[in-house]
Amino acid sequence: MRPGPKLNRQPAHSNRLIHERSPYLLQHAHNPVDWHPWGAAAFTAARQAGKPVFLSVGYATCHWCHVMERESFDDPEVARLINETFIPVKVDREERPDVDHVYMTVCQAMTGRGGWPLTALLTADGEPFFVGTYFPKYSRPGLPGLLELIPRFRSLWQEQRDELLRNAAEIAAAIREEMGPAAGGSALSPSVYNQAFTQLRASYDRSAGGFGPAPKFPTPHKVMFLLRYWKRTGEVMALEMARQTLRHMRRGGVYDQIGFGFHRYSTDAAWRLPHFEKMLYDQALMAAVYIEAYQATGDPEFRTTAEEIFEYVIRDMRDPGGAFYSAEDADSEGVEGKFYLWSTDEVRQIMSPDEAEQVIASFNLAASGNFIDPHQHTPGGSNVLYLSAGAPLPADTPGPDRSPQQPTWKRIRSILLDARNRRDRPLRDDKILTDWNGLMIGALAMGARVLDRPDLAKAAIQALDFVLSRMSQTDGRLFHRHRGGESGIDGQLDDYAFLVHGLLETYQATGLARYLSQAIRLTDRALELFWDQESGGCFMTPADGEQLLFRAKETHDGATPSGNSVSLENLYCLASLTSRADYAEIADQLLHGLAGRVAGAPSAHARCLSALSAAPGMETVIVLSGRREDEAFQRMLGITRRGYRPGTMWLWLTKDAEGEAIRTLIPHLDNLSVSGAPSAIICRNQTCQSPLNGPDELARFLESS
Repeated sequence: MRPGPKLNRQPAHSNRLIHERSPYLLQHAHNPVDWHPWGAAAFTAARQAGKPVFLSVGYATCHWCHVMERESFDDPEVARLINETFIPVKVDREERPDVDHVYMTVCQAMTGRGGWPLTALLTADGEPFFVGTYFPKYSRPGLPGLLELIPRFRSLWQEQRDELLRNAAEIAAAIREEMGPAAGGSALSPSVYNQAFTQLRASYDRSAGGFGPAPKFPTPHKVMFLLRYWKRTGEVMALEMARQTLRHMRRGGVYDQIGFGFHRYSTDAAWRLPHFEKMLYDQALMAAVYIEAYQATGDPEFRTTAEEIFEYVIRDMRDPGGAFYSAEDADSEGVEGKFYLWSTDEVRQIMSPDEAEQVIASFNLAASGNFIDPHQHTPGGSNVLYLSAGAPLPADTPGPDRSPQQPTWKRIRSILLDARNRRDRPLRDDKILTDWNGLMIGALAMGARVLDRPDLAKAAIQALDFVLSRMSQTDGRLFHRHRGGESGIDGQLDDYAFLVHGLLETYQATGLARYLSQAIRLTDRALELFWDQESGGCFMTPADGEQLLFRAKETHDGATPSGNSVSLENLYCLASLTSRADYAEIADQLLHGLAGRVAGAPSAHARCLSALSAAPGMETVIVLSGRREDEAFQRMLGITRRGYRPGTMWLWLTKDAEGEAIRTLIPHLDNLSVSGAPSAIICRNQTCQSPLNGPDELARFLESS
């Protein structure tokens, strides 16, 4: 009998999430759970029905979120219990980082740990009385299942509701008090800088790089701090810690050896066995720190790694309009890491014997597999590609040292990549976020400047123009998210801070005045929206934003730097470029407002401490004058970009419309005495030197200073 035609069956269920834009929320739009999106309507429904709220927070590329969905949210029995007992609410943490931050703070305070999926039971006023992360359908030793939890809380809600409400109010009050204004200070003690290094040195893994035990996350803020600490103090150990961490990560399975780019984290201490999701912000932050390491050491491996990351992002993560998508999932075909894993038989089937043996030996493949399934805890014949510690990066042998028959790395990688691309790809979360794009734009512009890659500047400009044209509101505010032709959700502090960072890097790489102008405009707008008039620093959400359990002020540099840390660096940079004293004063107030938290955990504020490289007295502003098309001007520009000088900034006074726009934007530049010929003026600590005329004079000055 011939098979009949395939039928396009309609989903058995659809819920309110079907009208949302978030890929994560749409993943749950056909669960039998009657999900509501976050909003006043959900809490009104809870109040009217006399039910608590079941809050579930996750994101589209979260492996354990997928597991919980398969086990529970797609299960009719669990769904029936949830629907009968609660008003269920789904939140994409990447769309609503403010909601996620509030309830993750509660989770960490109450349980001592956090992660996603985040699960919280709330009153109709949003006050939590139970929090946790992943819960299975059935109970396991030490981990209750939803079939046990839900009936328990249904009974408590019916029989002891007043006590639950009282407990929720007490928890909310305690969290509000804990998250109230932190102790500031008149100044941050210089000893805090040294304490951060001491803490990092104590947690440093001398055998495999990185900090602390497994699971190990790429820690770009900490590595950046170490590079700048070495430059400032001459502490060689700081440089060695940074260098070894970057080398070990590049060789590990946490780095995609075939398609490039970093996975989210390593499940083991040696960086070999990754959790496979890829996040845009990781690519941006890691590319930037590899570029800084290249500047500091001259090691071409670090340059190569940064360029490979850019290759991956531009190839696989760029929207046709020029902006960048958010993430790629860890799972494909319902299996974590399947897209990235290889058997030795697969390798032998797609290439010559010599090429296959080179791959198997170079990347530590084994017939029995080197990948330990985190759920089965046994190898299953699958392999992660990683290089042994100390091994050179794959590269073709040049010239006569290679025989015509010798396999070339370029060919081998192309074969592996083509074969892998024929597999089912992991889901790509194609929403565009302003904050993460700001980080990527900044990294691309930095790469253009340091690596002399005009194509990277072009990519940065295309992404910037997308965000500025499609994610700006009519009143000058920013939107946070764009997807499917629609922008929405009011921007938060990170959106403004990270985009301003990208604008400043792009201006300094290109000399295009409109980007400096936009950086000034958005900084001024951010201060209006987020500044804490009482304690200094910036809140996460605007004063007229939705009122949550508390108004968060994030200072900790976690997976991404805090908006306050990046704002501090932006303000110092703008103060130096524009000579606006108010920016320097606000930056000092911001730092004073954070001083108590920074002093309490110095190494957890590594990006904040790195920003001090741009503080008054540490900064260098290079004012370049001339015609940008002149060979001498280009040579001088290249000279200023050599070496490692954290805190260096560029002003372009070119003999064109862009230079005139800068003079209009910064009127005091008319006081600088510049000739028609290409020249450079070096300004440090509000004092400018006499013009340096020509490349040779400039090179001599910089070499001696």
